[in-house]
Order: sequence, then C-alpha cells, then structure tokens
Amino acid sequence: MSDNKEVVQVIVVMVLISAVAAAALAVTYTPTQVKLKELQAAQQEEALKVILPAAVTFPPVTDGVDDAGDPVVLYYRGVDASGNTVGYVVKRQQVGAQGIIELMAGISSDFNTITGMQVMKHSETPGLGALIVTDEFKGQFVNKPVSDVSLKSNGGQIDAITGATISSQAVVDALHSAVDYAAAQEG
Repeated sequence: MSDNKEVVQVIVVMVLISAVAAAALAVTYTPTQVKLKELQAAQQEEALKVILPAAVTFPPVTDGVDDAGDPVVLYYRGVDASGNTVGYVVKRQQVGAQGIIELMAGISSDFNTITGMQVMKHSETPGLGALIVTDEFKGQFVNKPVSDVSLKSNGGQIDAITGATISSQAVVDALHSAVDYAAAQEG
C-alpha cells in the first residue's frame, strides 16, 4: 500500500514541476517572439541596403494579409532619391544540402544584373555549406551579369565552395528564380 502512495506522490510532484515549467515557458514565449521579430526586421532592413545600395527606400509590393494580419510582401522595389526605380529585392527559398536556404537577391531594374545577395537563414553543414554566408562567396555575386551567374563547372563565373557544390548550386538556383520572379512581376 505504501508503494502506491509513493508512486502517487512522485506523479503529483512531476505534474507540478511540469505545470510550473509550462507556465514559465508561456510567460517568456510571447516577449521573446516579439523581440525575435524586431531583430529579423532589423536584419532585413540592413540586408536591403547592402544588396541594393543605389536605393534609398524600399517600398514593399504586397498582396493581401497573412493569418496574423500582416501584409504579405512579394518583393521590394528599390527607389533612389529622385523617386526612380533602381532595382528590386526578392526573397527566395531553395533546398540546399541540409535544408532550406532563404536568401534575398538584389536585381537591377533591367533584370540583367545581380546587385548582391544575402543569406538570411540556412541549416547547411558547418564548415562546408555554411560557407555560403562568407564575404568571399557572397562577393562573387556583386554586380554580376545574370548570364554569368552559374558555377564554373557549368560554364559560369561562380566558384563553388569545395565540398559544398549542392549548397553553392542552391544559391545560384535561388538567384535565377529571384530574377525570373521579378521580371515576371515587373517586366
């Protein structure tokens, strides 16, 4: 009989510990999500300026709202100080070697040049595919004619990361997808 009483006591203690942990998680989750959203917006704002430096403002082109009531941004139009469109910034997702690579691509207003790119999120292998975030790799895409944006092994001018050809190709594919999308929307 005392064994049953001990089992019940252990179960009650475990339930109480679980309830306290769940409450603590609930209390910290919402403020953390708000801060995370703010940090992501700041990261994106900085990326826009780096990717398309000729632009001073980036009005979003939207289509409806999401479940949270926020506008769904299709892409950004880069506008200079005179109000002229100097290019576009498009977010794209592409399957890499280990998961989804999310990047932002800067595209000239004539759709012929990649002005830059920024990897926003990835889960590629550290030390290999994760090198897609290095300045050395990203620098290959700055002011690069779209026709040259292919890996050297495919006749282009982009050096693949050694041991990470899939990740390198995923970035190239995402950039071409971004150009095609912007041209279809604006061209």
